[in-house]
Amino acid sequence: MRKVILDVDTGIDDALGIILAAKSGEFDLVGITTVNGNVSLAKATENTCKILDLLQIGGQVPVVPGASQPLLRPMFFEHRVHGEDGLGGALRDTTVVTQPAKGFGPDFIVENVLAQPGQITLIMTGPLTNLALAVRKCPQLVHHVKEVVFMGGVVREHGNVTPTAEYNMFVDPEAAKVVFHAGFPELTLVGLDVTRKVLLNEDHIRELGDTPIGRYVKQSTADYLQRYFERNGVRACAMHDPLAVAVALDRDLVTTQKLYVDVETRSDLCDGQTVCDFQNRLGMEPNMNVCLAVDDEAFFERFIRALKA
Repeated sequence: MRKVILDVDTGIDDALGIILAAKSGEFDLVGITTVNGNVSLAKATENTCKILDLLQIGGQVPVVPGASQPLLRPMFFEHRVHGEDGLGGALRDTTVVTQPAKGFGPDFIVENVLAQPGQITLIMTGPLTNLALAVRKCPQLVHHVKEVVFMGGVVREHGNVTPTAEYNMFVDPEAAKVVFHAGFPELTLVGLDVTRKVLLNEDHIRELGDTPIGRYVKQSTADYLQRYFERNGVRACAMHDPLAVAVALDRDLVTTQKLYVDVETRSDLCDGQTVCDFQNRLGMEPNMNVCLAVDDEAFFERFIRALKA
């Protein structure tokens, strides 16, 4: 059982990522840290607790609130995608049983990684604020993490919040820059280039069946599917965050290349753009594994199997 800490800003796809991580049976969930992003820190934390209640593992996995705002910038929520509650209206009337643990997310990451050197994988599906704060507090952290897998960025296509930027990078590009330059030996970028290729559709949802999780997935993604159709002509939900979890589970799902990537922080038009140096024009050492292709059928086989377990 691989030890994992999830770092989430729990909207619709983060929740699906949490469910996949828990239901896979392959992870020892050390804890879940929450961060401001899709929704406020308080709402992300509440949503995370609701998902653990849905999975009937509340109290078994500590949920630790982290950063309530980006390092330098104002908050920027994504209610038009995830709804005001972050879960597309699903579980809106559910009473929260699980309560967050005491502590601060970045401290939780530092303490657990140092206590179990070389054993913990960090899966980051929100802005990278918590990890940046952890690195600033403890720079040697990079030598003790097993690996970091993060959902964020786009290297060959257009952005999803501006023409050039993916949402997590746009919200806190300064945090991303700290993480990119921290020196993590195993850092993997799971960006829009691959997450847009794994599209949850109504056939997948029907395959999940009439179960509590199946009904939750159907309800939480209903509006998302419609909005995606209006913009892209396809009724689907891009599985951004679940793919990051799946990559941590099985690296063979994706094709990666070791490349140098940086992030723009000083541009009127391009803040949050992840700049990937495919031709080594900058002469910099590669700093991360960049996902460039994905086996979407293998992903959904694994995802559906886990959620039906």
